[in-house]
Amino acid sequence: MQAAGWPSAKLITVFGGSGFLGRYVCQILARRGYRVRVAVRRPDLAYHLQPLGTVGQIMPVQANLRFPESVRAAMKNADGAINLVGILQEGGKQTFSAVQTEGAAAVARAAAEVGAPLAHVSAIGADPESASRYGRTKAEGEARVLEALPDAVVLRPSIVFGPGDGFFTRFAVLARALPVMPIAAAGTRFQPVYVADVAEAIARVMDGTVAGGKVYELGGPEVFTFREVVELVLRYTERRRPILTLPDKLARFQAGLTETLDKVTLGLLPDEIVLTRDQLKMLASDNVVSEAAKAEGRTLEGIGIAPTAVEAIVPAYLKRFRKRGQFEAPRDPREGTAA
Repeated sequence: MQAAGWPSAKLITVFGGSGFLGRYVCQILARRGYRVRVAVRRPDLAYHLQPLGTVGQIMPVQANLRFPESVRAAMKNADGAINLVGILQEGGKQTFSAVQTEGAAAVARAAAEVGAPLAHVSAIGADPESASRYGRTKAEGEARVLEALPDAVVLRPSIVFGPGDGFFTRFAVLARALPVMPIAAAGTRFQPVYVADVAEAIARVMDGTVAGGKVYELGGPEVFTFREVVELVLRYTERRRPILTLPDKLARFQAGLTETLDKVTLGLLPDEIVLTRDQLKMLASDNVVSEAAKAEGRTLEGIGIAPTAVEAIVPAYLKRFRKRGQFEAPRDPREGTAA
């Protein structure tokens, strides 16, 4: 590993590097001295990553996982590959199967062809028996990856949090906009994991310090129910909102309605209010690290990373959702939350 700021001869191709997790991954790789090739469908949307490294250290290129030739071109002369590509909602040709199964296989085959190690980011919800297409295709993608490249490392994070996330921030937006907080599957458990911890785990795969051919489950130090997550958001944003637990039938109706409206409006609905029927099925299952992964050391702790607590990170970036903004002096917690 080279000193920070001095690009080495090693080149890492990061598929899907322009997203939330990708920004952290590209930055940590650049700090380690790697050259980073960011393979995305729209390179013009990845130029914001270039200042994270030295001049020429981070370069966006065009690639689409639905076109294996473009994947192979993005892997040319690469010394490592990271696949961060995933979707939460299908749209047009971007189906779960095309992206998360066939696309994952294409990346693994391309990495195998050049003899490069691969870190494949999946999700704890991956399960061939899952009721949701998302969960099934994630599991199928993992299987295809390990079939093509048996030494690949599969990383399954729980819900990933950090500034700019789509989880805690989503509910902070809703708390600011709605008089009540309607939630489905209030008892489902989550184990939120800090984005920088996940990025560090991925970088260690590229460093060669994480054993290959295994599936690692990445979770934070705490487990929360869905209701407890919303309660945390209300506390951090200092707002009082009743939490309304939706019956299953009403939750299915809401999911069907917002999914249909989002399609009719061509995706113009705010992401914060869209809940698809497939996502609702995912919410029926806990999203936590398994006991088997803990026992076998296939966790953050198992690869030498102390997971970061929600309390250490989330309050700072949710301050801006307080009624008077981030510069308002915090209330005494004994007084409850602000209206």
